[in-house]
Amino acid sequence: MAGEEGGSSGSSPAAEPSPGGGEAGAAGGESGCSGGGYDGKCIFCRITHGEETDTEFLSCEHEDLVCFRDIRPGAPHHYLVVPKKHVGNCKTLKSEHIPLVERMMAAGKTILHRNKFNDLNDIRMGFHWPPFCSIAHLHLHVLAPASQLGFLSRMIYRINSYWFITAEQLLERLKAESATI
Repeated sequence: MAGEEGGSSGSSPAAEPSPGGGEAGAAGGESGCSGGGYDGKCIFCRITHGEETDTEFLSCEHEDLVCFRDIRPGAPHHYLVVPKKHVGNCKTLKSEHIPLVERMMAAGKTILHRNKFNDLNDIRMGFHWPPFCSIAHLHLHVLAPASQLGFLSRMIYRINSYWFITAEQLLERLKAESATI
């Protein structure tokens, strides 16, 4: 689930919730994504451009990304890593997006370290898979400790489900696509 008021922050292979319970904001839908830019109707675009002043950004070393807490946390540490440019959901990504996904993962790990969580064997990072995305702007869910996910969060962020894909699984798909081209 994403992290902004008015939405949920679910990033699974289907649809993403809005920012308080899964995604951030009231943007919804599975619009096909463009490769970049700004969409004024997208809550994450508005957040990344500082138009939603209730969102507190966490320090991020990557200029093209922002990080913030999910408004409906599924774990003690639940952060979202979001590209500043509007990028559609994870299903729309191509092999050229591999570096972006890798930067998002690195930013997620850094945020955990800065918040005194260092057991990288007890984390879950991933995306809601369309049509289960409440926000049609790419965002990585970073949850820790994964061992403390509640019942509902274990379902929402379930590995090998129809609605959630781990960051590692997404990278494998993108790399496989790259190898076949």
